[in-house]
Amino acid sequence: MTNETATAPSAVPAPAAEPVPHGLGVTLPSQDARAKTEGTFPYAADLWAEGLLWAAVLRSPHPRARIVSIDTSHARAMPGVQAVVTHEDVPGNALHGRGTADRPMFASEVVRHHGEPIAAVAADHPDTARMAAAAIMVDYEVLDPVTDPELAFEAEPLHPDGNLIRHIPLRHGDPDAIGEVVVEGLYRIGRQDPAPIGAEAGLAVPRPDGGVELYVASTDPHTDRDAAAACYGLEPERVKIVVTGVPGATADREDQGFQLPLGLLALTTGRPVKLSATREESFLGHVHRHPTLLRYRHHADAEGTLVKVEAQILLDAGAYADTSSDALAAAVAFACGPYVVPNAFIEGWAVRTNNPPSGHVRGEGAMQVCAAYEAQMDKLAKKLGVDPADLRMRNVMATGDMLPTGQSVTCPAPVAELLEAVRDHPLPPLPKDTPEDEWLLPGGPEGAGEPGAVRRGVGYGIGMVHMLGAEGADEVSTATVKVHDGVATVLCAAVETGQGFTTLARQIVQETLGIEEVHVAPVDTDQPPAGAGCRGRHTWVSGGAVERAAKMVRTQLLQPLAHKFGMSTELLQITDGKITSYDGVLSTTVTEAMDGKELWATAQCRPHPTEPLDGAGQGDAFVGMSFCAIRAVVDVDIEIGSVRVVELAVAQDVGRVLNPAQIAARIEAGVTQGVGAALTENLRTPRGLVRHPDLTGYALPTALDAPDIQIVKLVEERDVVAPFGAKSVSAVPVVTTPAAVASAVRAATGRPVNRLPIRPQAAVVTGQ
Repeated sequence: MTNETATAPSAVPAPAAEPVPHGLGVTLPSQDARAKTEGTFPYAADLWAEGLLWAAVLRSPHPRARIVSIDTSHARAMPGVQAVVTHEDVPGNALHGRGTADRPMFASEVVRHHGEPIAAVAADHPDTARMAAAAIMVDYEVLDPVTDPELAFEAEPLHPDGNLIRHIPLRHGDPDAIGEVVVEGLYRIGRQDPAPIGAEAGLAVPRPDGGVELYVASTDPHTDRDAAAACYGLEPERVKIVVTGVPGATADREDQGFQLPLGLLALTTGRPVKLSATREESFLGHVHRHPTLLRYRHHADAEGTLVKVEAQILLDAGAYADTSSDALAAAVAFACGPYVVPNAFIEGWAVRTNNPPSGHVRGEGAMQVCAAYEAQMDKLAKKLGVDPADLRMRNVMATGDMLPTGQSVTCPAPVAELLEAVRDHPLPPLPKDTPEDEWLLPGGPEGAGEPGAVRRGVGYGIGMVHMLGAEGADEVSTATVKVHDGVATVLCAAVETGQGFTTLARQIVQETLGIEEVHVAPVDTDQPPAGAGCRGRHTWVSGGAVERAAKMVRTQLLQPLAHKFGMSTELLQITDGKITSYDGVLSTTVTEAMDGKELWATAQCRPHPTEPLDGAGQGDAFVGMSFCAIRAVVDVDIEIGSVRVVELAVAQDVGRVLNPAQIAARIEAGVTQGVGAALTENLRTPRGLVRHPDLTGYALPTALDAPDIQIVKLVEERDVVAPFGAKSVSAVPVVTTPAAVASAVRAATGRPVNRLPIRPQAAVVTGQ
């Protein structure tokens, strides 16, 4: 038998792998993208601990009532119940709140809104906890709720601090100035809910020192820790918050009203306690966008140049103040929009009612006024008989112009360039009038719409937001960068809420140190504070802190080499993990230069200070601003009032593109959220009662509702005072989109469209 030996084919060398791009300006995927896509990411609702108890919260069924008595005896007697807590069991300060601490952990004498917490239960099974909460007997004296913010001024005080939270009278220019053309309008903005992807959840674990650890999806852990410690009567060092499983945020992601009962139950029982809110509890508990009533009067000359803007802005804060003061400041300051207005007289109020609490939601204050001042610009264009885009172009502001607050716009403000980009972008083709394309009609496939009743409209919106805090807020963040064995680690308490901070932090370190493998440590309150995750502030403040720390490590790395070769560190560069000198004499790797050492540095970033608005609404209250222009194209069935957003063309000033794919995703998400505010999202609260607090009754836009979004231009004019020159990108599309959609519906129908979301009856045209 012949043995035959197979001959292996000659080995062909594999092509060299392409280097993985890293650093600023490239698309770097998120570290947790795969886990979230595959469903393996551990969210707060997935937490577990040995000896776990389950929590449930009893909430008020009334928007306003006096509490006569609370009987917890039946709940305490139920088998499996380990603790029942009410206001009597709060050991420390019972009040909390994001901006103003005026909200009790549990209602004691009065109930001020539907869904306000009354008591909480811990039991050995979630069903037992819910049944025990339902067994608590509360005797209410039901009172007539104050739900109209206009009536809150004369109503009896709903809170010891009164009904008026803040009044801002802005005075700028000549009060006697009058334009040749005057237009007026009354506008109403509805209550948009942030509707987070996952409802609030968390785990509280008691500590041996008598403190407690809270594992929650907080977006501002140090503020939440301090509030919890005050309520529990503990030193802040004995309360630790570990940020766990944040599924995304478009507002205050984790309301303190969910966290505080959780920790109190853990302290009372001495055992871990878990709380997973239902979607109904989520709607009832967390804050919403401020419903707003706006009255406007615009004056212009015969050519359409703005002369004066007069406005009254009334924000419904709901039962508690929260961040209403900040929202009002933004609304008043940006009441004229990104336009040059020599004379402005604005009155702004935020008041308490018995409606659900309002607070921080993307673009708070700015979104409401944008819808109103852009409607006014449409009215003015119609009265003058000029093109709406041309009218806007005559009045847009630029760098160096002045806000009505007297503050100069020192950051890049390429508003004209943005408007020109969307105006000149080709319009989408008209839908074909064939059965195959009936799904393009408003109402979708098999809808009631008829092609002959469809009108197409084109409208514009220009919006602006401020970045970071305002009015003297101390915006500061701290970060530490450590390098060992060719791996870098970033420690910063900036919470990743979907805005991409952890990806940005990796890119910054890669760019500065030439190290490809960079990890961002989990966030907890043992780290120095970084502040809230809102207004894109982490890109600026926390990103700036990471950059400074990385540069300090870079200096530590390069100084010995520079000294050895008799040159300054500025003559050395790091690229793709290699250190080289300008003349080529020195060439080594970062790993070799480290020589087994561990290098680390801690740095802070604090932008220049701002100041509160004075008694006339004047002051340098903002650090920086971001602008956006959107052209909306809609199809409206004028017989039934259904609206389909065909296309939204977006141009935005971003300062600098740090991650192309991430910026596009953030803009698209913001635009889609704005479409919801324009057409469907309105949490209805007749007489203060939340109607249909679920995702069936609250109509969020889905993928089928998302329009074609064309990002036609990103203006990269760097803001010299911002780290990397970048601006926040998420909020301003949310602010601008509803105004643009409403403008397009006005163009299609000729109707005024003075309410958001746009109701079908507002888009119906009779007598056609």
